[in-house]
Amino acid sequence: MTLRFASFGLGFCLALTGQAQPSTAQKVTPPAKTGTTATSKAPPAAKPAAPVRPNVTPAKPAGAKAQPALPGNLRSSDQNTRYQNGKLLIEQGRYELAMQELQPLTVPTARFKHAAEAAYLYAVAATRAKKWAEAEQMLNLLRSEYPTWPALAEAYFLQGQISFEQGEVGNALQVLSQIPAGKLETERTALKATYLPRIKDKALFQNMVRRYQQDAIVATAYADKLVLGGWYTDADKAQLEQLISQFSLDRSRYSPRVRPQKKSSYNVAVLLPFELHDTSWEKQRKLQFVTDLYAGMRLAQDSLQREGRSLQLFAYDTGSDTLQLKRILALPELAAMDMIVGPVYKSGSKLLARYAREHQIITINPLSQDGDLVLDNPWHYLYEPSSVTQAQQAAQFAFNNFPGRTAVVLYEDSKDEKAFGETYKTTYEALGGKVQVLRRINSDVDESLAQGFAGIDLKTVSHLVMATEGRKAGPYTFGLMQSQGARLPLITYASWLENPKVSLGQLDAREVYFLYPHYLDKNAPGVRRFRQLYLQQQHLPPSVFSSIGFELLYYFGSRLHEYGSVFQTQLANSGPVSGMLFQGIGYPGGRHDNQYVPITKLERMEVEVLNPVDGR
Repeated sequence: MTLRFASFGLGFCLALTGQAQPSTAQKVTPPAKTGTTATSKAPPAAKPAAPVRPNVTPAKPAGAKAQPALPGNLRSSDQNTRYQNGKLLIEQGRYELAMQELQPLTVPTARFKHAAEAAYLYAVAATRAKKWAEAEQMLNLLRSEYPTWPALAEAYFLQGQISFEQGEVGNALQVLSQIPAGKLETERTALKATYLPRIKDKALFQNMVRRYQQDAIVATAYADKLVLGGWYTDADKAQLEQLISQFSLDRSRYSPRVRPQKKSSYNVAVLLPFELHDTSWEKQRKLQFVTDLYAGMRLAQDSLQREGRSLQLFAYDTGSDTLQLKRILALPELAAMDMIVGPVYKSGSKLLARYAREHQIITINPLSQDGDLVLDNPWHYLYEPSSVTQAQQAAQFAFNNFPGRTAVVLYEDSKDEKAFGETYKTTYEALGGKVQVLRRINSDVDESLAQGFAGIDLKTVSHLVMATEGRKAGPYTFGLMQSQGARLPLITYASWLENPKVSLGQLDAREVYFLYPHYLDKNAPGVRRFRQLYLQQQHLPPSVFSSIGFELLYYFGSRLHEYGSVFQTQLANSGPVSGMLFQGIGYPGGRHDNQYVPITKLERMEVEVLNPVDGR
């Protein structure tokens, strides 16, 4: 999605937001076992690696990223200087400062020759900062005070985008319809094609189809939701046929996949990078987490079988590149699967997500926490809670439990942590709190940590959020808190519990709260039984990946037997439930990443879950 500046020459834009025979795409099932299709043996087990957080972040740069210098002469009395400062600040991502520079230029009494452009840029900055009310207020001023501005279509376009972002679909379509014919046609089409698939209310979408009966984009998006989104029922047959005829839609694309509601056994494809062609110890060690993940699934298969819920697993070796995955996706047998699990690499995840949508097969990504992978795709789920969901849950917890309602948020220099930090700020402030500082850091670099905390008096804020797993961050943060005499609550990741540079005593003594998606209560009966069975089969203790594999397949395999292979509606209508091993799992409200995030704290050197599912 883009915010556009081209029409009046500003010259830049900002991103907004049955078994087949083996083939060259090798099917495998390591280790071979009765009841599971196999064409090659598993690699021999290596000594299990220490558990790590599954979404390993990209390697950090060697040095800290320098913040671009602020424009000179901020709040200048010269209008042109302020205008240029505002544009530069938007380019730098300093949106609130840009708003402060531009606002005085927008009012008619300022008599600034570029007042309309300044108003539009202010609205852009406010939109990027997700300050919807300020953006809408400025766009209203722009349309009322500068109605002859040549690029007014841009303002209507931006207003439509803001309405979409706030879920006001009807208002968005109405505003976009006010743009004169022939202007921004391509952009309007792209905007609607981006946001309409996000509608989760079927009745609302049906109303939009009736209201905009000649809008091909609305009609096509609704047909997509019916067929590819799992909304289709027999009652929709006549309307779907009418849309296909009226808008000349591809009939082969919009033919719902015919499948029985319930079966006695279901076929599940598992697409993972086993890389059986490389038997070296180094490769096996590196991919031990894949073997562990699959071994956990096999144990879940056994457990379901004992309950009378039959699943057949078909494992495929995707290798480490997308070429092998593409060969697998070309196999006719894959399109007949009831569910797919995998892969683990991001490039492959995007390919498989597209395949899942086109073939209407629910697909579960086992390890990623990137919510973008499942955006606008009703057939694709993350087993994990996304970084965005973790931030939302943490912000809600902080607002409900910490007095003062002010926060400082520092986040690591990576995509997931950036999403965490920005979402935390948006969520916390929407609830009524205030994030006084939001900064990016590179915790590997002492200078970056110092810059992150520069000018912050921790005694004046209600809590601190550290979205980083960097091992230097813990000691630095506690040292600073001690030097300032600050005893404020701290929210961070559970990986701090495994940081040898921070003692458990320090974590217990302070008010530290951990986001802990993979917390296992070792005394829970289910966890003890799983460990016993796993040791019997594998002769090794289970790793966190083994536990993930078990929980994933047991949960989603159970849904297959309860509802059939199209169970999106049932997931959306049920809240998180206690897991067999982990604390909880659930996808309420149509969300496609796990909505339960355990928030924990050390009490007398024991981890305590503060937000249990159903009082668990």
